[in-house]
Amino acid sequence: MEKRKCIVILGAGESGTGSAVLAKQQGFDVFVTDSGKINPKYKDILNEHQILYEANGHTERQIINADEVIKSPGIPESAPIMKSIRKREIHVISEIEFAGRYTSAKKICVTGSNGKTTTTSLIHHMLRKAGLNVGIAGNVGRSFAMQVAEENYDYYVLELSSFQLDGMYEFKADIAILLNITADHMDRYDYNMQHYVDSKFRITQNLTEEDYFVFCSDDEITIKELEKIVSRAVQLPYAYEKKPDDVAWVDKKEKMHIEFDDVDFSMSVHELALKGKHNTYNSMAAGIAGNVLKIRNEVVREALMDFQGIEHRLEKLNMIHGINFINDSKATNVNSSWYALESIRGDIIWIAGGVDKGNNYSELENLVRGKVKAIVCLGKDNRRLFEAFEDKVETMVESGSMMEAVKSAYYLASKGDTVLLSPACASFDLFENFEDRGRQFKAAVREL
Repeated sequence: MEKRKCIVILGAGESGTGSAVLAKQQGFDVFVTDSGKINPKYKDILNEHQILYEANGHTERQIINADEVIKSPGIPESAPIMKSIRKREIHVISEIEFAGRYTSAKKICVTGSNGKTTTTSLIHHMLRKAGLNVGIAGNVGRSFAMQVAEENYDYYVLELSSFQLDGMYEFKADIAILLNITADHMDRYDYNMQHYVDSKFRITQNLTEEDYFVFCSDDEITIKELEKIVSRAVQLPYAYEKKPDDVAWVDKKEKMHIEFDDVDFSMSVHELALKGKHNTYNSMAAGIAGNVLKIRNEVVREALMDFQGIEHRLEKLNMIHGINFINDSKATNVNSSWYALESIRGDIIWIAGGVDKGNNYSELENLVRGKVKAIVCLGKDNRRLFEAFEDKVETMVESGSMMEAVKSAYYLASKGDTVLLSPACASFDLFENFEDRGRQFKAAVREL
């Protein structure tokens, strides 16, 4: 009798637990291992499916017997267990690679340094409005693997982080969307920008002549990299001001156009639900994807007009005593915070900080000088924020909790000011994740 293949899964969060359920369903021997505690809801799922697991450490002898390892995206290559696995040349993949083997659904895949979740959610909204049987997964929502195990979707819209892309080899998108590339996660890429660029461009791997590559031709890093590679996919570039090959652009009357093949679509940027230049780019990318899928113009237009946005991304809260509060907890890099600061009118009390990923704050200097009245630092180690900004604002204070940060910001603000949580950093020093950080911010604001 042939020995069953053994799958070891590193990390028992959303991604790892979903992978475990799908692997068990597909007849593999499955072992899940996590270096820390496992959330009770994931323990319940593993127990329900009779999947072996361990918490608070890795049993190496059991792991190195794996035929294949599925690694959760948050685990760095520098982790000791990863070094042992690599030394033994065990094949390591991501949840996305694994789940992609077991679905024939069409996959619309979105990556980029900024705007991924917004664009992914907008495309999903558009496809649902068109009556398509569609799931949303990847870096957002329920895990892709769990949905492949339990659902039967015809389409998936997948938000893909660079860490997920790193573990993908044979996976192929039907529509690949690359929004932009700016420095992010430099600590995970040896402070080498080319390594990060290479990671993002993995979204184009395996594309055929029948597939589509949607990208922003205003993004210099993307265009420079495209000059080096050969892609067989149909290329659909978009830009703010039209260049010869662009299929989407905005004209001088602020009307957005999408034109390619038999597609002829236009609408005013003022009708878009998502405001700001960066969101016009996101809307163009989503509109192109909708038109590739032959969704009717009326449906594309409606979706772009009535999309509600996403939690933790420039999310406006209730005004308190004339002070605005905005939750932008999803801004985990400098470029995301640049968009947030740029979009706000009036003086800003900026709550920033967390786990610095090798940030270069210089691109924020002019915005901070011109708009930011005070900075409230929210992190265990705020030295780099102070080095970058203490001579550019009147007031900088430290806080050890979200409640303390919100109270400090409130007392520093005046009527008409905006308190903006846009950390430019990862959340893992004080919070479980950016969602936890955003929820704590909203709870603290309600307590004022």
